[in-house]
Amino acid sequence: MKIAIYPGSFDPVTNGHIDIIFRASAMVDKLIIGVLSNVKKQPLLTVEERIALLEATTHKYLKNVEVEAFSGLLVDFAAKKNASIIVRGLRAMSDFEYELQMAQTNRNLNKNIETIFLATNVHYSFLSSSVVKEIAMFGGDINSLVPPVVEEYLKTKFM
Repeated sequence: MKIAIYPGSFDPVTNGHIDIIFRASAMVDKLIIGVLSNVKKQPLLTVEERIALLEATTHKYLKNVEVEAFSGLLVDFAAKKNASIIVRGLRAMSDFEYELQMAQTNRNLNKNIETIFLATNVHYSFLSSSVVKEIAMFGGDINSLVPPVVEEYLKTKFM
């Protein structure tokens, strides 16, 4: 069974993330969306909120996708889940430099885990969770940037 991990903070999940999730899930038997609980960051949404939004946007359509929180080293989480693949999305060359360094580090830590990069859909190349949060905070239209359930949820956060 081919198991992959798609890690991230997903604070909040965007249409760019959803695009990567759909494409990656078609390549593997099981895709685990790893929601990072990072003590260094102060996210807008709790881990539980991020998991609920990811499940609401994926479970209806993708039967081979699971969502789970993790902390610590990604390679340890992947090994615990018997995953041999890490999926990362790339928006720009600047993403590639960082992601290549992380992939090489992860490979050094665990030689049984490969990283694959998926280039983002050009429609989402500018999109980040930070951009979405800023637009939502000031009451801007995020309809084309996030799934409908996320848009509605963020409206309640910033009311």
